[in-house]
Amino acid sequence: MGGLTRPTRGEVWVAGRELSLMPQRDLARLRLEHIGFVFQAYNLLPVLTALENAEFTLLLRGSEKRERQRRVRELFRDIGLEGLEDRPPGKLSGGQQQRVAVARAVVGRPALVLADEPTANLDSASAVALLEVMERLNRERGTTFIFATHDPRVIERAHRVIRLVDGSVVSDEHVQPVVAGGPNGS
Repeated sequence: MGGLTRPTRGEVWVAGRELSLMPQRDLARLRLEHIGFVFQAYNLLPVLTALENAEFTLLLRGSEKRERQRRVRELFRDIGLEGLEDRPPGKLSGGQQQRVAVARAVVGRPALVLADEPTANLDSASAVALLEVMERLNRERGTTFIFATHDPRVIERAHRVIRLVDGSVVSDEHVQPVVAGGPNGS
C-alpha cells in the first residue's frame, strides 16, 4: 500500500494512481506527498533532534523552516512531547521515540498513514492520547489510518477491521468504534 514494494498480483490504488504502474521516481513523490509511515522500529535518524526528525518530511517537501517548526511544536504539545524538541532519539524513551515517529508521519497532513503497531511501546495514557490525535486527524482532515496491530485499544476504535491469518484475509467487517464516554459506556 505504501509503494515500497510492488504487488505480486492485484492492484493497489492510492490518490487515484495504480501503484504497480508507476515508475520509482513517481512512487517516491507519491509517498512524500500523500502517505505517512509509522514503522514499528521508529526509523528515527540518530543525528537529528526529535523536532528535526518530526519535521523531516516537511523539509523534503521544501516547506519554510518557521512553518515546519510551528507545525511540529503544535503537534508535540498535542501528543505529550513538548519540551523534548532538542533531544536526540537516543535520549528519549521508547514511547517518546514512537510518538516522534507518529508526529513525523502526520505532520505533513498526508491523505493516508500506514502504521505498524503505533501504540506498542506506549503506556496506556500516552496510547490513548495518541489515538485521540489520530481520530481527530481522521475526523477533521479526512486522513485515513491503516494499522497493523494486536492492540485492542486500536482495534476497538476502528471503523473497519480486517483480520489476517498467515497472510490471508479471514474476516473483513465494518464496525461501530467504541469511543470513550460514548453510547457503549467505555
